[in-house]
Amino acid sequence: MHKTKPLRIIASLLLLLFSAQPGAADPVTDQIDAALRAYQSGEPKVAIQALQFAAAQIEEQLAEQRATLLPEPLAGWSAEVADSTSGGLIGLLTGTNISRHYRQDRSGAQISITVTADSPLLTMMNMLMASPMLMQAEPGTKPYSFGAYRGMLQSDGAGDIQLSLMLGTRILLQIEGSGGATKDMLEAYLKAMDLPALEKALIG
Repeated sequence: MHKTKPLRIIASLLLLLFSAQPGAADPVTDQIDAALRAYQSGEPKVAIQALQFAAAQIEEQLAEQRATLLPEPLAGWSAEVADSTSGGLIGLLTGTNISRHYRQDRSGAQISITVTADSPLLTMMNMLMASPMLMQAEPGTKPYSFGAYRGMLQSDGAGDIQLSLMLGTRILLQIEGSGGATKDMLEAYLKAMDLPALEKALIG
């Protein structure tokens, strides 16, 4: 009986996926083509390396797309380039992470936005968000809500403040302010975000 060739099937599926998309990245399709040629030539290790490279290129494209989900700096603010990580061993432990750092030009106040999706650690956060009494037992912590999203507001004696929201059960959004950042500043960035779109982009 003819045995199924999983490597060839994977390569064929990837090639079909990207050939069907106008403007697909050449490095991806080139490596998938190279993987097919190597496999057909009896060089499975070379084929695997090519597919791994193609997968890494796809992940890089996804990271760039995820980074655009965070807002541009508001008027009077500047921002660093957004950072996105996912996949690999770190991804297994922390899930998908997107972050961006902002600074108000006039005052020097700083805000950091971090989005975490599909992390095993979110189970504990869901439990905490579901128990307002448990939140209030922690000094400087109180329940917080934004529309239909539940969360908490934390502050410390040094003036730092953090808003945390659960988007469904699989995404945690955290906006942290320091250097004189106020709750109103954090909420201005929160309002600048399309939360339903963010949730849809990360978990479908």
